[in-house]
Amino acid sequence: MNETFLRLVKIMDELREQCPWDKKQTIQTLRHLTIEETYELADAIDAENWAGIKEELGDILLHIVFYAKIGSEKKEFVLDDVINGICDKLITRHPHIYGDGKMDGLKKVISEEDVKQNWEKLKLKEGKKSVLEGVPKSLPSMVKAIRLQEKSKTVGFEWENIEQVYAKVEEELLELKEAVKAGGHDKIEDEMGDVFFSLINFARFLQVDADSALERTNKKFIRRFMAIETVATAQSKSLENMSLEEMDTIWNDIKQKENK
Repeated sequence: MNETFLRLVKIMDELREQCPWDKKQTIQTLRHLTIEETYELADAIDAENWAGIKEELGDILLHIVFYAKIGSEKKEFVLDDVINGICDKLITRHPHIYGDGKMDGLKKVISEEDVKQNWEKLKLKEGKKSVLEGVPKSLPSMVKAIRLQEKSKTVGFEWENIEQVYAKVEEELLELKEAVKAGGHDKIEDEMGDVFFSLINFARFLQVDADSALERTNKKFIRRFMAIETVATAQSKSLENMSLEEMDTIWNDIKQKENK
């Protein structure tokens, strides 16, 4: 470990011994903070804010060192175990780089897709019971759906063409319509989930990140709705006292201006 990394480890040791807040933390209390830091990194990446990315990477690195410190206190593992573990995994899962040339049961690596498929096969050889085993349970539902589809694809569970995928979207929409007509909240929720899943799959075939696409729409909605508020204020009106038709007229005007 170089001097800068050792400096961080030393500071963590000192904080754990001397700071009342740091002394009280557990893996459970850190969990939600780690998730928050990861989202802050995602925000910085979306904005291509390199200064922000640098800062957020530092925060996440601190969390890694923090968990390792707690692990060592509980005599479960030390930081070297964490680092060596990922090094060993990377070497094992890249036989086309670090292997002896033998690729038993694996594809010859030509493309990125070959690497992905080999990665999943190697995980199964390591004792994983399912290609889906590595998908975290706590992932947001949309991201989880994308990962499940990507994982199952690596073993051939995939539609042959985009027409089949779109036909599935239409089929699920029809089933949702029938469920709404029949009533029953659980059945409607079930069919709505199927529609979302099939749309996410359609997006994947179009090489569109469904989560990013939805976030673009979220940002667009925020921008346009706040513009409605601005127009209403300029007209000395409040949204509560405006009709839907009035707000929709402003919305369409804003939309037309954006599309020019």
